[in-house]
Amino acid sequence: MLKKVELMRVEQGDEGTFGVLRLEGRAYCVTLEPPDRDNMANMSCIPAGHYMCRLVESPRFGRTFEVMNVPGRSHILLHPGNVVGDTRGCVLLGREFGRLRGDRAVLNSGKTFAGFLEQCGDVNEFAFMVTNAYEE
Repeated sequence: MLKKVELMRVEQGDEGTFGVLRLEGRAYCVTLEPPDRDNMANMSCIPAGHYMCRLVESPRFGRTFEVMNVPGRSHILLHPGNVVGDTRGCVLLGREFGRLRGDRAVLNSGKTFAGFLEQCGDVNEFAFMVTNAYEE
């Protein structure tokens, strides 16, 4: 049963915030978020820290998880998407880093996200830790 999910960000820049998602300590996929813009709603990645994620039904993405208790923010989801334009502060999951129409991207996102939901099974919430490896 999934209890702990970690997002280790490995790169931050104007093209986005790129990371690796680990499930129970094992690397699962890569991630893409917006650049760090001081936690501005709909424009920024969330601050590093400890959160809880809970199962929600999104009108746009269906079954997914929402990152709870982000200071000054709400509706931060984990969902499929490829380029930074596909996210307004959410975490996109993909199989690998690459390029799509000239933009840096995470690829094979739909299947990767579906696999993530399978890994979650019937879990309704899990601990979510976000760290910035590029600050070390």
